Amino acid sequence: MKTRILTILKETDGFVSGQELCDALHVSRTAVWKVMRQLEEEGYVIEAVRNKGYRLLEAADVMTEAELGSRMKTRWLGRNLVYFPETDSTNIQARRLAAEGCPEGTLVVADRQNAGKGRRGRSWASPSGTSIYMSFVLKPDIPPYCASMVTLAAGMAVVKAVEEETGLETGIKWPNDAVAGGKKICGILTEMSAELETIHYIVTGIGINVNQKEFPEEIRESATSIGLELGREVNRSALIAKTMEWFEVYYDKFLKTKDLSLLKEEYESMLANLNRQVRVLDPAGAYEGICRGIDREGRLLVELPGGEVKAVMSGEVSVRGIYGYV
Repeated sequence: MKTRILTILKETDGFVSGQELCDALHVSRTAVWKVMRQLEEEGYVIEAVRNKGYRLLEAADVMTEAELGSRMKTRWLGRNLVYFPETDSTNIQARRLAAEGCPEGTLVVADRQNAGKGRRGRSWASPSGTSIYMSFVLKPDIPPYCASMVTLAAGMAVVKAVEEETGLETGIKWPNDAVAGGKKICGILTEMSAELETIHYIVTGIGINVNQKEFPEEIRESATSIGLELGREVNRSALIAKTMEWFEVYYDKFLKTKDLSLLKEEYESMLANLNRQVRVLDPAGAYEGICRGIDREGRLLVELPGGEVKAVMSGEVSVRGIYGYV
C-alpha cells in the first residue's frame, strides 16, 4: 500500500484527497493517515490540508522498498524487488534467490554491504546512506561464453542513467567501469551459474559512488562520486530506477544477436579512452597501443605501434591510461 500511495502522490499535480486514496486502495482513512506518518518518518515532506488532502512537497534521498517500487518504470527488471537496510552482499543474496528459483529480473538492493567485493576478489567499500549497491538476476538463453557481454551492457546503462538523471558527463573505462572527471564512480561484477553449454542464471552486481564526500587514501586518486563531481547530492532511488530502464533497453538488443553488434557503436561513443594511448597490463608482459574500440564480442581492440590490431579479453588483463586511471 505504501508503494501505491507514494506513486499516486508523485504522479498527482497538486493535492490528492484522502477519500480518493481510500477509494483507489480500498482502505480506511485511518490506514491512509498511518502511511502518511510513516512516510514523514522516512524523510518525506508531506503537506496535509483540510478539505484538500495530501501533497508531496519534498523527498529526501530515501532508500526503501516503497520508494524504489514507486519509481520503477521497467517492464520486468526490478518488478520483483528485495530490499535490505544492511546485508553481506547484494550479489550473495541475489545468487541465493536465484538458486531458490526466483523470477528473472529479481532486483536486490541494500543501503549498506558488509562483505561487498569487486573484480578479482577485491573488497568494495560499502558505507550506508551514500551509495548504490544492487544486483539483479538474469536467465538468458545464451551460451556461457556470452555472459561477459552482459557486463558491458550494464556499464552502458549506468553511464546513460547517470547522464540522464543528473546531467553529469560520464564515460566507460573498458570494459565496464563508469568514470567521471577521469575517476571511477562505478564498479560492476557479473557472476554466473552454468554447465558446459547452459546458463542457470547470471547475477550482475552494480556499485555506484553517489553521495560520498571522501574516499580512503589508497583509492583517492582513482575514485570519485557523482555528488563530488556535481557539488550536490543525488537521489539514489531515482538513479537505480533509471539504470534499470536503460539496462532493459540494452539487454533486449544484446539478446537479439547474442553479441554486441547492435550496441558496438553506442558503446564506443561512451568509451573514455577511444583513440587514446593505453597501457595493457598483461601477465605475459605489459605493452602500449591505441584504443580503437571493441569488437562484437566486447574485446578491446588495441592498435600496436607496428599497426597490428590486437583483441584484448577483459578476464585476462587490465587496461590503464598512460597518464592516469583512464
